[in-house]
Amino acid sequence: MDPTPSSASPFDTVSGALGDYVPKGGAKTVDEERAPGGGGEDDGGERILGVVVLGRDLRISGANLDAAPFADVVAAPGAAFADLLPPGDVPTVTKRLLRVLETREAHVARVQRLRRADGSELVVSMSILPAAPPQEGLTVSLIAMAKRLHLYASATAIGTSLDIGETAQSLAQSLLAWGDVAAVNLDYAVWTGEAVTEQAQDRIRLRRAALVPDRAWPEGYLTPGDNLPREASRLLAGAVMRDDVPQAVVIQDRAAIERALDDPQLVRALVPGNRPVSVACIPLVVEGPEGSPGPVVLGVTEIWRRPECLFGATELLDLQELVAKTARHVDLARQHQREHAQVLALQRRLLPRTGSDTIEVASVYEPTTPDSAGVGGDWVNSFPLPGDRTALVVGDVVGHGLGAAAAMGQLSMEARALLSAGLGPGEVLERLDETVTLLDDTDAGLAAGYSALGSTCCIAVYDPVDHRVLISNAGHLPPVLVLPDGSVETVATQPHPALGAEFVVREPFQVHEFAAPPGSLLVLYTDGLVEDPAASIDDGIGRLTDVVREVHPWDDLQQAARRVVARLSPAEPLRDDVTLLLARMVGRRSRDTATWRLPARAATAARARALAAPLLRRWHLGEPARDSALLVLSELVANAVRFGGGPVTVRLVRAGSRLTCEVGDTGNGRPRLRRGDLLDDGGRGLHVVHKLTTRWGVRWTDTGKSVWAELEG
Repeated sequence: MDPTPSSASPFDTVSGALGDYVPKGGAKTVDEERAPGGGGEDDGGERILGVVVLGRDLRISGANLDAAPFADVVAAPGAAFADLLPPGDVPTVTKRLLRVLETREAHVARVQRLRRADGSELVVSMSILPAAPPQEGLTVSLIAMAKRLHLYASATAIGTSLDIGETAQSLAQSLLAWGDVAAVNLDYAVWTGEAVTEQAQDRIRLRRAALVPDRAWPEGYLTPGDNLPREASRLLAGAVMRDDVPQAVVIQDRAAIERALDDPQLVRALVPGNRPVSVACIPLVVEGPEGSPGPVVLGVTEIWRRPECLFGATELLDLQELVAKTARHVDLARQHQREHAQVLALQRRLLPRTGSDTIEVASVYEPTTPDSAGVGGDWVNSFPLPGDRTALVVGDVVGHGLGAAAAMGQLSMEARALLSAGLGPGEVLERLDETVTLLDDTDAGLAAGYSALGSTCCIAVYDPVDHRVLISNAGHLPPVLVLPDGSVETVATQPHPALGAEFVVREPFQVHEFAAPPGSLLVLYTDGLVEDPAASIDDGIGRLTDVVREVHPWDDLQQAARRVVARLSPAEPLRDDVTLLLARMVGRRSRDTATWRLPARAATAARARALAAPLLRRWHLGEPARDSALLVLSELVANAVRFGGGPVTVRLVRAGSRLTCEVGDTGNGRPRLRRGDLLDDGGRGLHVVHKLTTRWGVRWTDTGKSVWAELEG
């Protein structure tokens, strides 16, 4: 019975996929295979198979490279397979070899170059296959490819990445089948994600994106990352845009090249070395946007080789075909880069900037790179709140791409606004829960088909005076608290479903309070940091606990955050975004704060002034500022007694030149500043507070409310 596609071996898969693209005809001679371009117009020839057997140490244990194209490819037993590769390819190929060893999943049809003993290189299609049990190790099949086969394999391999640099590098490596040196130069706008819509030569800016092979280049020669001189950019762009039509340009000898460049500096920058050379310049062209006058050139490729091997018409057609296919992938990568930059800019803006004198914060965000927009919906934030408090927020929005980024930005900004308006963590999560449900019902302009249902969020509010933290959690992983004595605990709250989970019985979001003495370290994170397919999530949190226990109070917090992520991140490419926030509690010194609990009586305002006056003098407030503070305090206490009821809590906090007065009571009415008649007694106290303070507001508590006001001393 013939094998079905699902039962075919990896080798059969490779052979079958490539067989249809091999021209029928006689094998080329060794000299013809070595010469760039094959030395003529005839592209006939058959593929030749070679095999190298590797042990688990990636050293050669056997080889069959007797076919003519593999002449001078030395695969000596005991030698490292890496010795057959160009130095620049060793890390990538070694990673592929190790992955096949680990997973026993074949890696097929990689376009690869092999080094010959004479310094030349051979282009092959390389497949890495696991050895059949009970043998261990790998079998590496090598197919010396005819040009048309190489063209097909290259065009297939180049479109596998949405990274501009990787796409350019893949193109340059493929172009080596036609030359000795290949370079790819891209318009600067491609790198920034901008739309390239015009081709005026005075705006052309090219940057070298890729250069192969990997070797030491002469001083002054342009290498990847270098910007081409403006004269070189105009010259290349003008050469390929003759008669306003992008065309290939071939210059067959060095003397003609030097005459065209007409500048020794340009010759050093563009010509690889001092030997005789010829060059073919092929433009990367895409169709222009609707309404544009014609095609758009994204960049220019250069293929350099010895002048005795002339570029033939068939070769130029092959080169143009390969470059044209690559241009579409470059344009897709440009669009991806633009989306990636936009979303990443949004993500970065949400990261904490700096801490304060009461709390130190550090964060690390490492996005995964799926084929969507390159970043996901993980976010962390920290920001000051009224009353000298600090909010710490971490969230994980479902999915990746622009839809997730838009939802993440909306939830983050809403959480900040609600917390700044005085709502507690539990109340904020209730409103975020409603927002997620609303987004799913209306789409709210998000990407089609995207849903934020199931997103998670954890909010903590740190009070540096009481040295306590309020926390509420909506389906997020529990924070980790490292106490000053080195003990570590997870801050577990009552389990609550994620945001927008309407299919469960709704319960209020629990608010948990715990002590965080000065020197404590609070760790907020997302699941990408602790998830491991081979272990449970509890094991991942346990590893995190062990690592953060080693963060010392005198460590630089940002460096410590990077160290934690480095130790916990998987060696493989990230499956999910990794986000970490470390918050070291410093607290407010006791000599800079004062708190009194007073009965709700008519004389309480006078009593508060009597307690505060000597303290303000010790704090060296000037007389005008002291008088203003006492008047504001008196009005706040009087309002609390009149409208709030119950005991009144008075708190004063000094932070540099800023003074915060906070008065709490058991009432739930919101003080409002309103216009009144001249003879109206009601509301005058708030007008006084409003005039004398830089800002004031209300914060809601479990027992009522607190009205706070800030003054400059």
